[in-house]
Amino acid sequence: MAQLSDLEYLKLSKGKKFGYRLGHFFTGIPKGIGRFFLKIWEGLKKCGAAVGREAADIVNTFVHGDWKTKLSYLVMGFGCLARGQILRGILFLLFEVVFIGYMILSGGYWLSMLPSLGKTGPSKEYNELLDVYVTKYNDNSFQILLYGVLTIFFIIAFIYTWRLNIRQNKIAEKILASGKKLKSGKEDLRSIVDDQFHKTLLALPMTGIIVFTLLPILFMVLVAFTNYDGTHNGYTNSLFTWVGLDNFNTMLSWSGGAGGTQSYAATFGEVLLWTLIWAFFATFTNYFLGMFVAMAINKKGIRFKKGWRTILVLTIAIPQFISLLYVSKMFAKNGIINGFLMDMGWITQAIDFFGDASRPWLARITVIVINIWIGIPYLMLITTGILMNIPADLYESAKIDGASGWKQYTKITLPYMLFVTGPYLLTSFTGNMNNFNVIYLLTGGAPTNAAASSASGSVGYTDLLITWLFKITTGAESQYYMASVIGILVFVVVALVSLIVYNVMPSTRNEEDFR
Repeated sequence: MAQLSDLEYLKLSKGKKFGYRLGHFFTGIPKGIGRFFLKIWEGLKKCGAAVGREAADIVNTFVHGDWKTKLSYLVMGFGCLARGQILRGILFLLFEVVFIGYMILSGGYWLSMLPSLGKTGPSKEYNELLDVYVTKYNDNSFQILLYGVLTIFFIIAFIYTWRLNIRQNKIAEKILASGKKLKSGKEDLRSIVDDQFHKTLLALPMTGIIVFTLLPILFMVLVAFTNYDGTHNGYTNSLFTWVGLDNFNTMLSWSGGAGGTQSYAATFGEVLLWTLIWAFFATFTNYFLGMFVAMAINKKGIRFKKGWRTILVLTIAIPQFISLLYVSKMFAKNGIINGFLMDMGWITQAIDFFGDASRPWLARITVIVINIWIGIPYLMLITTGILMNIPADLYESAKIDGASGWKQYTKITLPYMLFVTGPYLLTSFTGNMNNFNVIYLLTGGAPTNAAASSASGSVGYTDLLITWLFKITTGAESQYYMASVIGILVFVVVALVSLIVYNVMPSTRNEEDFR
C-alpha cells in the first residue's frame, strides 16, 4: 500500500481513513513480525549482557569484599548482622533457612519428579485383616506438576533474594568506607512505611498476581503438553505424563476421524468463525440499537424519560441465570412463542428454534436477537451519559447549515461516540467472544453438529470457543489437555483481534484526528 503524506491523509473521508489505516496495518504485518522477532533477539542479547554484568559484579564483589561479605555468600544476612543491621540480617537468614528446609523436606522431591510426573500409579494390595483387595494411591501427577512449578518459582525468588543480599553487602561496604552510618532497624521500619511505602503496598498485590494469576496461567499452559484427562487424572486411576506437542498436532491436524467425522482443526475453524460472527453482531447490534434507544429517550418532547429508563434498567437488575432460562423455555417447541404463533395461524407446526440441525442459522439468529434484548439497556445507560456531554452548539450550527438528522448523526453523534467508547467496544468484543452465559443457558450449544468429532465434546452449531472448552472439560473423558490447547489458541485469537482493533479505532489516535 502506497504511503500517503499527512496532507493527503487529511483530505480523505473518515471511511477512507479507516480503510487506509486498516490496509496499512495488514500490509505492515510482515514487517511487524520481522520487527517482533528482531526485538526478541535484541531482548535476548540484552538479557545475556545483563546476566553477564550481574555475574561479573558477583565475582568482583566477592574478590574485593571483606570477610563479612564473603561469608554472606553462604550465610545470607551474615554481613548485615555483623554490621549491626539486625532486622535485615534476620530477614535474609530466615528466608534462607525456610528455603533450605523446604527443599530438603519436599521441594527436592517435587523437582525430581517433575520430568516424569510420577513413577508409581495406584495399585491393588491385599488387606489380610479385611480379606479384600484395597487400592493404594501412590504418586500424584497433579500435585507433582503444581508443586513442581511452585518450587521453580521459589527457587527463582531465592536466587533474587540471594543476589539482593550480595548487593546489600556491597552497598554497606561503600557507605562505611565513606564514613557514613548504616541504617538501623528502626530506620528500616520507618522507611517501609514512609519513602518505600509504595513498595510495601505493592508487595501483597504482586504476590497475589503471581500466585493466583501467573501460576494458574503457567499451569494451564503446561497441561497442554500432557495427557491429563478423565482417564489419566494423575492419582485415582492412572498417572498422566508429558506428551510434547502431540496435542497441538491433534488440534491442528486436518485428517478426519472414523465414520467421516470432522478433524479437530475443521471443528475449531467452524467454532472460531461462529465465535467471531457472534462477537461482531452481539457487540454492534447492542451498541447501535442501545445508542438509538438512548437518543430516542433523550429527544426533546419525550415524556416520562425517567420511567422509560427505569423500565429498561429492570432487565439488568434481574439475574441472567433466571431471565435466560425463562427465555429459553419461551422459545421451546411447547413454549409460549410457538403457542402464540400457532394461535394466530401464522404457523401450522411448532418451530424448533434451538434444536433444528437442518437449519442451524435459525438458532444462531435467535440467540443474537435475544442478546439484543439483554444488551440494549446497559448500552442505553452508557450512551445516555455520553450523549448529554456532546456540545449542543454543534447541533445548532449543523441545523443552521441545513444538515439533516442523519447528517448530524453521522458527522457529530457517531464520531463522538466512537471516539469516546472505542476502548469499551474493544473490551465488549473480546468479552462477547467469551460470553458463556447467553449461549449455555439459552441453547447449551444446540443444535448438535453431527459432523463434528465425537471426541471434541459434542460440538453444537451455537457453541462458542468458551462453551466448547467447557464441554471438553466435563463428562466422562474430561479432556483437560485439549481444553488447555484451546485456551492457548483462544488467547492467541483474542490477542490478535484486540491488536487489530486497537490499531484502527479512533480512540488510539490524536484528538485532532477526531476533530
